[in-house]
Amino acid sequence: MAKRAGSADLPLHGGRVPPWLAQRMTRLGAVMVEAIVREYGRDELLRRLAHPFWFQSFGAVMGMDWHSSGITTSVLGALKRGLAPLAGELGVHVCGGRGRHSRATPDELTAVGLRTGLDGAALAQASRLVAKVDSAAVQDGFQLYLHGFIVTDEGRWVVIQQGLDDGRRQARRYHWLSEGMTGFLDTPHAAIEGRGQGEIVNLADRRAEASRRGQLALLGDLGPDGIAREFARLEPRPAAAGAQPLLPHLCLPDRHEVRDGDVVARRLHGNLAAAAERGPVDFAELLLVPGVGARTVRALALVAEILHGAPCRFTDPARFSLAHGGKDRQPFPVPIAVYDRTIGVLKSAVRGARLGCHEELAALKRLDDQARRLERAAGGPSVEALIAEERRESHRYGGRSVFGPEPPPGPRSLGERA
Repeated sequence: MAKRAGSADLPLHGGRVPPWLAQRMTRLGAVMVEAIVREYGRDELLRRLAHPFWFQSFGAVMGMDWHSSGITTSVLGALKRGLAPLAGELGVHVCGGRGRHSRATPDELTAVGLRTGLDGAALAQASRLVAKVDSAAVQDGFQLYLHGFIVTDEGRWVVIQQGLDDGRRQARRYHWLSEGMTGFLDTPHAAIEGRGQGEIVNLADRRAEASRRGQLALLGDLGPDGIAREFARLEPRPAAAGAQPLLPHLCLPDRHEVRDGDVVARRLHGNLAAAAERGPVDFAELLLVPGVGARTVRALALVAEILHGAPCRFTDPARFSLAHGGKDRQPFPVPIAVYDRTIGVLKSAVRGARLGCHEELAALKRLDDQARRLERAAGGPSVEALIAEERRESHRYGGRSVFGPEPPPGPRSLGERA
């Protein structure tokens, strides 16, 4: 049985993803998904997408605002664009999106069924039911505006949809996973992300079964007068014993800047130490991608954790924004040169895996393994110091944000590589 995995607060932010970042997110997202599928399989990809902490970290490492609800729209859009040409080979199909694209989801799933032999009508029905549960059965004040449906050739799927509350300037993301589901009205969510704001009506919770039966009985047997009498007899009741315990809760603040408290320092220091130790061994000699230097390997250490890390590793999504920065210049401008070389390294590794040579993908896994070993003892700069360094060096790495290219801070040294 699928169940909630956690929750998070997501502040609403306006604006669009600039084309220079959207194109790179498409390329990076596609090659990362392909690496996961080749290493762990399609079912594991769906489990990760259904994990709210992993999903937020995935968006952060791609250069989106690390704490914003916009990660949901931009990541799903990037995957839809990037995986479309690979759908036949990878067996992963991304449907839906925001606004009118969400309403087209059933038709897109029907088309997937025609191409793959899956029951497209059943998938379309599942899409409609998921949307109905989160818009009608779960009444929490958030209006759905985004619905993404990702299905594999085996017919297994994950749904990621999001609602907004304009009055509170907040968003709530809902994760569904088909694995283990026995129905749509018995605690079906893999996760619901959003701020706890008191009691809500959730008729999709297994504890609401008696309520659902009672509502049908009232409508069928008592009529309007009977319903009025029952309502008058209602009295406040104490909370039921054995209520569901609190789940892990990811609280993402409204502020843009990344602070020390947003990052688990020992994990960050492990990433940095592993990059320093493994880089000369695995990347300069093994991958031989032109221009790869220490800064790119630092970004790859964080990307490698997205590919190989366990769920418990993603409680601090802000850490992954230190790979490629953010479009709003937080924590620092997107280092275009580093971003492009990250994509180049991953493409080289995946291209080798297609030909049966998995050594380059294995090098990325060794980088992640080493980070976990070293984090127990590794030290390093504070988050603020690292961000300050990145901003000083940003122009050298082709730093860019929605405000434009990053200007040089002063005289710069030549001959150094990203």
